[in-house]
Amino acid sequence: MPGTFITFEGIDGSGKSTQLRLLGNFLSANGCDLLLTREPGGTTLGLRLRAALLDAMEEVDPLTELLVFAADRAQHVRRKLRPALEAGQVVISDRYADATVAYQGAGRGFSPELISQIVQLATDGLKPDLTLLFDLSIEESGNRTARRTGKNSGKLSRDRLDIENADFHSRVRDAYLQIGLKEPERVKLIDTSGPVDKTQQRVREIIIPYLQSRGHIAIADCRLPIAD
Repeated sequence: MPGTFITFEGIDGSGKSTQLRLLGNFLSANGCDLLLTREPGGTTLGLRLRAALLDAMEEVDPLTELLVFAADRAQHVRRKLRPALEAGQVVISDRYADATVAYQGAGRGFSPELISQIVQLATDGLKPDLTLLFDLSIEESGNRTARRTGKNSGKLSRDRLDIENADFHSRVRDAYLQIGLKEPERVKLIDTSGPVDKTQQRVREIIIPYLQSRGHIAIADCRLPIAD
């Protein structure tokens, strides 16, 4: 049975990482052969690249940023993603190539032609079977990021993307939405402005039938438990 490649995308603060963790716990508990990963940082090399790329004190040229993200992805695809998919696993990645289109393309202003070439080189043509795009307003994204990086949050400081201005994040969000409009069969938009459990229920409503149709899992009921 071939593997299935699913990606979670969205602007900072959209909740995609939380939703990936919750879904991963559910799928693993129900016998799904699963790999959860992320970009940047899905490999040992990627972890080192991630630390340098997201360090708010590091002055990274935009072209350097683009190429280092591509290097991380090339390592990720060849050392982790393709082997897992060839082994028949379900692979879910917190960000992938759409992030380059949104952040380095729209956010940094690189041309679509250059972005396309870089993505093709790094991915060797590997595309997601399904993408969940988590969306919310720029204002709420900023509020969530501020709470996540506040004094009592456990996170000491904001990373380089956190500290970008609202115009940058608006360009990124708009680019993500355009990707969804262009590829509605692959990209499923999820409004994350509501409670975490409501978002997770929507995630399961999309993912579980999809995985069932591809023979990865058999779950009779994917509803969240009802609180007392």
